[in-house]
Amino acid sequence: MNDNFQSVEKTVKESIIHIYNTIPCPKLYFQYTKKTYKGDITLVLFPLSKQLHRPIKEIGENIGLYVMEKFKKNVFYSIVGGFLNFIYQNDYYLFLLKKMIHPRFYQITIDKTKNIMIEYSSPNANKPLHLGHLRNILIGSSIANILKFVGNHIIQIQMINDRGIHICKSMIAWKKFGHGKNPTNNKMKGDHFVGKYYNLFNQIHQQEVEELIQKKQENQRLDTSILKEARILLKKWEEKEVETRNLWKKMNRWVYDGFSETYKKLGVYFDKTEYESNIYKIGKKIVQKGLNQGLFFKKEDGSIWIDLEKEGFDKKLLLRSDQTSVYMTQDLGTAIERFQKYNIHKLIYVVGNEQNYHFQVLFKILKCLGFPWVHKLYHLSYDMVTLPGGKMKSREGNVVTADSLIKKMHEIAKKRFLTRSKKTEYEESYNIIGLGALKYHFLKVDPKKEIIFHPEKSIDLKGKTSTYIQYTYSRIRSLEKRFYNICKIINVFCHKVLFSEYDKKVIKILQQYPSILKKSSKDLNPSLLANYVYDVSKIFNNLYQNKRLINSVNTLYSNVYMHILHIIGNILKYGMNLLGINMIDQM
Repeated sequence: MNDNFQSVEKTVKESIIHIYNTIPCPKLYFQYTKKTYKGDITLVLFPLSKQLHRPIKEIGENIGLYVMEKFKKNVFYSIVGGFLNFIYQNDYYLFLLKKMIHPRFYQITIDKTKNIMIEYSSPNANKPLHLGHLRNILIGSSIANILKFVGNHIIQIQMINDRGIHICKSMIAWKKFGHGKNPTNNKMKGDHFVGKYYNLFNQIHQQEVEELIQKKQENQRLDTSILKEARILLKKWEEKEVETRNLWKKMNRWVYDGFSETYKKLGVYFDKTEYESNIYKIGKKIVQKGLNQGLFFKKEDGSIWIDLEKEGFDKKLLLRSDQTSVYMTQDLGTAIERFQKYNIHKLIYVVGNEQNYHFQVLFKILKCLGFPWVHKLYHLSYDMVTLPGGKMKSREGNVVTADSLIKKMHEIAKKRFLTRSKKTEYEESYNIIGLGALKYHFLKVDPKKEIIFHPEKSIDLKGKTSTYIQYTYSRIRSLEKRFYNICKIINVFCHKVLFSEYDKKVIKILQQYPSILKKSSKDLNPSLLANYVYDVSKIFNNLYQNKRLINSVNTLYSNVYMHILHIIGNILKYGMNLLGINMIDQM
């Protein structure tokens, strides 16, 4: 094989610079050749023709002849309309195989490193993380991993909603009914403990609502006594009343400790944590500035609004009549603070699609305020996730907590793969299998599509599951060990290896790993990588069923297949790790 080969893509770039004397080379658009045409990779000629001001056919012929000569007829070409298709020959497939064996194949880089901030999770400090948070967290964490892997500098950030009426609801319920209890003496995680009092508040509030209705005081439906107490507490908090602030800090710390435990279970971390309580005043100053500039208007009750009806939206409240903030106020302050503090090229908000309108309005207001970095903001919207038949019951009520679901997945994995051994490492394996099933089931679906999560079905050795991929990986590593004990190792790159059409197809699919990663990062879509990894797993299982992979007589081809299996194993491991899923060498 010719060791002087380089990639077709790099040779095409070289040919354009050489033939047309264009430095730098225009941006090139490659795609994998459609199945209806003969070829392996395709250069799209239309944009190139516009940039070089030359006919499509001329450009295609010049590049095609240059590439074919460079590869000594190990690559041929054909021109179909505005597409230049390259057809690989046997030696070029051997070159691709050698290239994929090298560690550099898995070190993906992009043209320019960017500072990207990703905000995700961002829970309220009044209850545990739940099913909805899980999809948010897993999307955010996997996107952060992928963007970092392709060469960006990533800042993972969460915004804790630690102030507001919802926090005061938990606080007032604990003050009235807590009797000095805490998570330790109640033997509960801190977030679950505080969440219990938030639920208690809602129960009491609903009872009072029903009483008001019975008394035919429907105009006071929401103005219950316990809600009034929560509003008074919120006012005291904003006035920095010492007792209220101390209780707030204590209960928030209980919740944060609980969140940390859950994040640790999920293998998720944040570079920064921000708190609304530190930022909401910035938003209030921005609102006042907008009012002074005439961008906003004040109603008779003192509340401040913006009129976006001409922009296709509605009138939006920015500050209540009592001068307390709303979410929009806080998000304005947060965005401005981040761009003042960090050199950000992009700020990604991972938030459910129920907030689509909110972010459209947020970006519009920032644009009206004249901030030049608005185009760097992006809302990564995702659809909801449910369970069959609705929500599972748990000790927290009707809400499915992340902790209860993680525990359930561990129990299912243990039941399916129970071993007689009582070694602690098996417990860790059950955890890896259970968590992997949970994460993969969430990430294999396009974020824009709804998920119905079936806990039992997600742990299965058949079908599109993490368990199937993990088991495939363990079989590959087992085969590799067996091979090294039976066959001698041959340098296949020094021999004339003839690949079958199926072998070529396998190599071509494996070669797509870097481009799948780049597309997954560009589209902010981990499902592209998740589904590709599954397809690669199927390749191994097809090989395993149809090829004699270890053959002590034909050791040359056994070595070839072991190279292919090693690449498959690496893609499975690295790809799943980017999704936050660990692999097991033995299942």
